[in-house]
Amino acid sequence: MHSPDRLNRRWATVTTLGAVLVATLLGPSPAQAASTAAPARAEAANPVLTVPPAGSHGFPFLAAAEDLGSYGYTESEYFTSGTATSYTKSGTWGSDGRWSVREAGRAAYKSRLLVRRPVDAAKFNGTVVVEWLNVSGQIELSPDYWFAREELLRKGYAWVGVSAQAVGVNGGSGAIHGLKGWDPDRYGTLVHPGDAFAYDIFSQAGQALRTPDGPDPLGGLKIRTLLADGESQSAGFMTTYANAVQPVAGVYDGLMVHSNSAIAAPISGDRGDILQMPYPSRIRTDLAVPTFVVLTETDVPGASAARQPDTDRVVHWEVAGTAHGDQWAYDVGQPTVIRSAGSAAPSPGCAAGSAPFNDGPGHYAMNAALRGLADWARGGSRPASGAQLNTDLRDPATGLAVGGIRLPDVTVPTRTLTGMRDTSGSGLFCGLYGARDPWNGDADPWDRHDGGDPSDPSFPPRAEPVLRRLYPTHEGYVSRVRSAAQTSVRAGHLLPEDATAIVSAAQDSPVGR
Repeated sequence: MHSPDRLNRRWATVTTLGAVLVATLLGPSPAQAASTAAPARAEAANPVLTVPPAGSHGFPFLAAAEDLGSYGYTESEYFTSGTATSYTKSGTWGSDGRWSVREAGRAAYKSRLLVRRPVDAAKFNGTVVVEWLNVSGQIELSPDYWFAREELLRKGYAWVGVSAQAVGVNGGSGAIHGLKGWDPDRYGTLVHPGDAFAYDIFSQAGQALRTPDGPDPLGGLKIRTLLADGESQSAGFMTTYANAVQPVAGVYDGLMVHSNSAIAAPISGDRGDILQMPYPSRIRTDLAVPTFVVLTETDVPGASAARQPDTDRVVHWEVAGTAHGDQWAYDVGQPTVIRSAGSAAPSPGCAAGSAPFNDGPGHYAMNAALRGLADWARGGSRPASGAQLNTDLRDPATGLAVGGIRLPDVTVPTRTLTGMRDTSGSGLFCGLYGARDPWNGDADPWDRHDGGDPSDPSFPPRAEPVLRRLYPTHEGYVSRVRSAAQTSVRAGHLLPEDATAIVSAAQDSPVGR
């Protein structure tokens, strides 16, 4: 029998994730425009594009810390301005996601696009990924750029981050008071009328890329496929966008929903209206464009109520051994965040002596999902489905969850990877980073055989696996990794380039030596 304390610690991440998604989903409540009976527009308006002044920092907020030039990329920033529309429900909204809207109001706005694109047009693959920048930490972040950076840069995508939400522009409770507070000289003219208008601001960002009114953010690159993308709280908005706004705006060719929950963001943009949204909020299956939903192990408990069968327009992945945020995304993104935010950068706030972040295969899954969605949106085959993940059931020998898409880190494991973690004494965001536990004879301070021990979160105590027994020879270990990678590639869940990298890492590892 598990004690209540241990169960509470084990599943603290579920509570934390729910709190983060609800409390930071929308930021401050915006003033709402009066509702009218006017029908929604059939397409997005085209905003005016301008180039921002240099400002006091001389670079955009969230400017990449990495040397983009070494990848053949350039980075630039543009302002978009115009009149945005807010929406309200039209008719009854149900869990099937077939949501109709009508215009609720209009307001002037001025926001921004952060653009990374190939310098050489010959390198551009024709696909632009437009990410709804995440504001859970009260500043703008680009988690999906960090998760999928390898695929983006090696295959010649263009990436555009959109300042869609008011917190990112105007500021919230954080130390950095939005773009306007960070650099008034650069961003002081920006105007965000509230998150009721965020959906149309995002639509107009895509329209500006297709038919620029002013300087071309893509420098003359010709768009073949335009993809909308959002992770975490942005995925809650992306769910509502797919169900209610994409059908009337018609801007994007495909949508990526990464780490959403079972309830979508309110169309009003007011966090107080979250309980007025259908529960569960599934993705509508009658869209003219495809939608790809990717869930990590952290997300599944809060999102499983919205599970639905895959169709020719909606595919779901639930990826074992992954976390909502992880070591990979943290390591890739933190230099960029520190460059802009310095000491005000949001921190996971995990307790000292607790397990390190999950360093599992989340980025490999996102690489494969991105390429799959791009091909699908261009008329190619629908990406492969995947098994459902059971986070309630774990292999007692390894601590790994059962089911789901299982990439080589999970099928040939050398450590416990989980999307859950003990958040006792930790900050609000710690639970989103999951945990890893090296198999080293229970030598770590968190190896307590309780809710804080990723390998063995409940009694009776069990020893961690012994790597030498699992993999008596190095050659045997590498052979098993190679076979697992090939299986994942054949299943459509792993890209060949990433399979090669995984096998190479196994060859360089000390396992079995």
